[in-house]
Amino acid sequence: MKNFMDEDFLLETETERKLFHEYAEKMPVVDYHCHLSPKEIYEDHAFSNITELWLGGDHYKWRQMRSNGVAEKYITGDGSDRDKFQAWAKTLSMAVGNPLYHWSHLELQRYFGYTGYLCGDTAEEVWNLANRKLQDGSMTARQLVANSNVKLVVTTDDPVDSLEYHEKMAKDSTMKFQVLPAWRPEKAMNIEKPDWPAYIDRLAQVSETPIRDFNSFMDALRKRMDFFASRGCTISDHSLEYVHYKPASETELNTIFARAIAGQNVNIDEERQFKTMMMLLLGREYANKNWVMQLHFGVQRNLNKKIYQALGADAGIDAINSYANSIEMGQFLNALAETDQLPKTILYSLNPAENAAIGSVIGCFQDSSIAGKVQQGSAWWFNDHKTGMMEQMTSLANLGLLGNFNGMLTDSRSFISYPRHEYFRRILCHLIGGWVENGEYPADWKTLERIIKGISYNNAVRYFGFQIDEEDRAGS
Repeated sequence: MKNFMDEDFLLETETERKLFHEYAEKMPVVDYHCHLSPKEIYEDHAFSNITELWLGGDHYKWRQMRSNGVAEKYITGDGSDRDKFQAWAKTLSMAVGNPLYHWSHLELQRYFGYTGYLCGDTAEEVWNLANRKLQDGSMTARQLVANSNVKLVVTTDDPVDSLEYHEKMAKDSTMKFQVLPAWRPEKAMNIEKPDWPAYIDRLAQVSETPIRDFNSFMDALRKRMDFFASRGCTISDHSLEYVHYKPASETELNTIFARAIAGQNVNIDEERQFKTMMMLLLGREYANKNWVMQLHFGVQRNLNKKIYQALGADAGIDAINSYANSIEMGQFLNALAETDQLPKTILYSLNPAENAAIGSVIGCFQDSSIAGKVQQGSAWWFNDHKTGMMEQMTSLANLGLLGNFNGMLTDSRSFISYPRHEYFRRILCHLIGGWVENGEYPADWKTLERIIKGISYNNAVRYFGFQIDEEDRAGS
């Protein structure tokens, strides 16, 4: 029997251990997609206790606590922080096989030095240990990120955001890592939402652009893109149910826009037309600015309306959408490629059944401008567990060039989520090491070093064009 989550956790052979401990383990982290608060980073937020750090805003944990019959009072309600932690500890002990079990214990090991296991019986011990460390001043927001060997963080920001904290951090000589914004125009795109007209009023104000029709709407967004670019933004991110492709004329778009801005309902075809044309125009702008376009799709949001009405979005009530997406996605990418305006693009599907479809589509749109111009993103959300990561990387290897893969991101609101990169790297080394052990790839250590360090860190730095010290890119 192996020891519980020891230094060789998930590493079964000498080859796997060599790949991880010599190549992957000490590589820095570039977190090119997360939901950390720029305000909390700038203000170097200090956490009152481990419940605030661990459970505040973490809908992954909320889902499992509900699954364990925990009352909402001890999840998002007015229960005490100590009682909420106890409820989570009891829930975690039932999460055998769930990535939260591994993530939680990696976090306890890496940040708090706790090598036991958390359950109802050990909750008091862990609560006291963690809170002593949190209260000694050594685990503030900035310190947690810097001490995780993170070189750069990309947050997720709305077009109307002021980016004031990014600007302040860029001028702060005490910052030990970079923080850049990402452009996320989800609210601008959601024409079907009842609060869309109010959002457009806000967009008009911050862009100082009267918005009367679709063209002036896009002009306002372009102005905001220029503002984001002036603050270091080079990445966009889109959250979609699926990638739309239903083109429309300018007349049709203006008719749809006029109805929506007046608060009238738009039908599904009109919604698809609006989103298609908006994405095509944005995609061309991204290509002109050399921005990366990230497309996250395949999600059904806010299925439990009772919880949504009580808690709002991001409450742990989203699910996988089984809509087959590859046809319209391919048409959308082709429309941009036909005019040589397809930007660097990363495709993430929440539905793991689409791995092969994505792998086949990305191969159609590669070109000589950059290795791996169109990427399949890492196993996302409901798939970022051992099985999901193995399946995504195996599919990508089968159909494309795994060696050019950009690797892992946190997609997290937590300041101690960085052991997810370690978890991913251990699984990566287990997968590739297994192929070497099985004679499916040679023990070419020079090339293996390049591949492992590339997927762990170097590929993302190169792909996004991040300006990071070369000494951090050993083995590139």
